[in-house]
Amino acid sequence: MPLTLAEVGEEKIIKKIGGKQEVKAHLENLGFVVGGAVTVVNAMGGNVIVNVKDSRIAVSKEMAQKIMI
Repeated sequence: MPLTLAEVGEEKIIKKIGGKQEVKAHLENLGFVVGGAVTVVNAMGGNVIVNVKDSRIAVSKEMAQKIMI
C-alpha cells in the first residue's frame, strides 16, 4: 500500500519506490530506501510528515503515493 494510507505513529518498512529514475534518486537521497523504516508523524490532505533515518521530512501526496510500504 502507498505511504499515504499509513496510520500516524505506525512504523512501516519501505517495500518499493516507484516513479522515474530521477524521482527514485531524489527520494533515496532523502533517506527513503527499500528495507528502511519510515514513521508517519502527521498527515494533512494526503501530504505527510515522516521520520526517516532520524530526520523529519515533509512529502507531498504525489511523492508519498510512489513509496510503497
